[in-house]
Amino acid sequence: MTGASATKGRQIPDSLTHPATRLLKSWESLLAVVVVVIFVTNSFASPYFLDPWSLSDATYNVTEKLMIAFAMALLIIAGEIDLSVASIIALASTAMGFAVTLGAGTPELVAIGVGVGLICGLFNAVLVTGIGLPSIVVTIGTMSLFRGLSYIVLGDKAYTGYPADFAFFGQGYVWWVFSFELVLVAGLGGVFGVLLHRTNFGRAVYAIGNNPTGALFSGIRVARVKFILFLLTGLMSGIASVCLTSRLGSTRPSIAVGAELEVVTMVVLGGVNILGGSGTIPGVVLAALVMGLVTFGFGLLNVPGIVMSIFIGLLLIGVIALPRLWARLRIQRG
Repeated sequence: MTGASATKGRQIPDSLTHPATRLLKSWESLLAVVVVVIFVTNSFASPYFLDPWSLSDATYNVTEKLMIAFAMALLIIAGEIDLSVASIIALASTAMGFAVTLGAGTPELVAIGVGVGLICGLFNAVLVTGIGLPSIVVTIGTMSLFRGLSYIVLGDKAYTGYPADFAFFGQGYVWWVFSFELVLVAGLGGVFGVLLHRTNFGRAVYAIGNNPTGALFSGIRVARVKFILFLLTGLMSGIASVCLTSRLGSTRPSIAVGAELEVVTMVVLGGVNILGGSGTIPGVVLAALVMGLVTFGFGLLNVPGIVMSIFIGLLLIGVIALPRLWARLRIQRG
């Protein structure tokens, strides 16, 4: 057999194929196609969909969750998870509402919201990386703890009376139909994209997710990296709490209930391996667009909220189960 014939008979590894070819075969490309299909379908389903202001309003379905999803993506790639993010939003919002009753202004409210998020992230980080407890167990516990504290403080009441200028973070527009939240999440996407894909820290996150023991013996400070990731997740939850509270103009202990499910779904749908080791920020952004467009389309068609919840649940199960089923089919055929 000649060298040319041997080369022809062998399959070229994906790592040696042209970058454009790998891109076309990627999960992100499939998501991009799905985004286009959903966009076109919605444009035919409702005459109001293509209105620029309607599309701008649609971004509110995902912006706050996407902020958290950026940090959650890094955390899951590293082999951990934080299910307390929605409860952090509730506790941070409760703290801001309480501060309003004491006369706090907008700068103080922002600092309190972000600060409470960081403290909650620090608490999770100490329990997981300091004591060595499993993150899923810890964050299920803190999910109940943080939400419970909000209910103790508020009960069935609500905090209102936020300063007028505080509303800008959740309701204001930077230019034309581009809201402050949309501009903020675009900036955060760029920061997290560079952090994960262009820095040594991002390479360490991938290494830890693929083989934490190997990463440790390679000189990577695994506990420190995970500690930082939990802090980042708490920080993003605090920022999301500021934006959501500003948008709603009030605080209730039930704020953001179930948001953790949507955040995790967004991350996993974006191609992040739930077991860690792989995933991209562009994939998470495209997944957010898919979920946002579907949710907004359902809303325009007056589909009940429970149907949307069922869709999110089925989507999460599907994106976790389908790759494994596909892998089994390939093995059986091979």
